[in-house]
Amino acid sequence: MEWLLVFSLGAAPFGRAAGPTPAPMPEDRWFAIDKAKHLAISAALQSTAHLIGRANGFDHRRAAWSAATLTMTVGVGKEVWDRHRGRIFSWKDLGADAAGVGTGAVVMRQVAP
Repeated sequence: MEWLLVFSLGAAPFGRAAGPTPAPMPEDRWFAIDKAKHLAISAALQSTAHLIGRANGFDHRRAAWSAATLTMTVGVGKEVWDRHRGRIFSWKDLGADAAGVGTGAVVMRQVAP
């Protein structure tokens, strides 16, 4: 039985996992189409959630904060999912999500005060 342990340890590659070297992560730029998509989707989600909150009796402030919480939770969840799938967790994507939350909140302030 000890030979199995010795054999397993002797065959294990030390320093890195077995298999091909992973591809380098792509550069995470501030000005990319991906960031525009994050901003637009977050603004749309913020606005929609705000309107749903207002339709259910929330005042403007409560609807805005509830929508912001939901939108950023979705954004963080997306980044966690990306990381789980071997991609990068992008703080810049979260920055674009936050900009979308702000944009949606400003639009809702003008449209549905």
